[in-house]
Amino acid sequence: MNYIGSKYKLSPFIKETILFVVGNDLTDKVFCDIFAGTGIVGRNFKRDVKKVIANDCEYYSYVLNKNYIENSTEIKDKEQYINELNSLSPIENGFIYKHYCAGGNGERRYFSDQNGKKIDAVRTTIENWKINNEIDNNIYWFLLASLLESADKVANTASVYGAYLKKLKKTAQKEMLVEPALFEISNNSHAVFNTDSNELIEHIEGDILYIDPPYNARQYGANYHLLNTIAKYDDFIPKGKTGLRTYAKSKYCSRNLVISEFENLIKNAQFKYLFLSYNNEGLMSVENIRKIMANYGKYYLVETDYQRYKADKTENRKHKASSTKEYLHILEKK
Repeated sequence: MNYIGSKYKLSPFIKETILFVVGNDLTDKVFCDIFAGTGIVGRNFKRDVKKVIANDCEYYSYVLNKNYIENSTEIKDKEQYINELNSLSPIENGFIYKHYCAGGNGERRYFSDQNGKKIDAVRTTIENWKINNEIDNNIYWFLLASLLESADKVANTASVYGAYLKKLKKTAQKEMLVEPALFEISNNSHAVFNTDSNELIEHIEGDILYIDPPYNARQYGANYHLLNTIAKYDDFIPKGKTGLRTYAKSKYCSRNLVISEFENLIKNAQFKYLFLSYNNEGLMSVENIRKIMANYGKYYLVETDYQRYKADKTENRKHKASSTKEYLHILEKK
């Protein structure tokens, strides 16, 4: 999934650093990814640790991590379920088609009409299977995660859902096929939460806490609102030109609130090793972070150059390289 702040390319750097600090044997360690996003970092530790705890306040993230982190045993007949979903006929009166396709409301164009109708057919079928006890929880989260990632591939956006493109781009014109969201089998059990990180931190404990909060004022609830809508599939009145739903605003996206929020997280963390990912474009400076973390134990800092890409504003949506410096702040807590 094309995701702001994804640590996919940085995962080797993050894991190598954590192993260097903590040690190579993590079999008795509890690892927590408290701003999990798409779960990339937690997935990389799933087989190595005793337990992964993953959390994110966004529901689409919860769905993805329920599959990628919490699902640990083989799902029987998963190909059959995927095939059944792909064979469904599109439906005309679904929520996504009605509110987020040009044929539904004559304005919003997040998906082609055909793909919007297909998303509705797949989503309602998954929910009906769950209500009628035709599938268990593991299959439910697996199928929902598969739908989210498959729908994202045919979305008519530059990268996020803060706006849609005026014309359907080539990938948005393709027919959506539900592709399985594969996950790793592991011998241990894991836990996934969908709550405020600063609240959760008071109720969990472990060994390694990985912290990857929002860096700037962009709210994930706004940028990925449509994934939340597909995941929840609830009834509400979309707001404005982009069809926003009501969303909670993170204090980590506020220049006035982020410092105190971050310090409370560090103070209340019942973990020995804390690792914070942040970059040089964030609301908190390196000095801000150092002062806070150094108050609670032994502090280190490592950094790496990171080549990221962002869409420009031209109609053809070419991508330009943009270099940032990615920091990994490390605290061995007292």
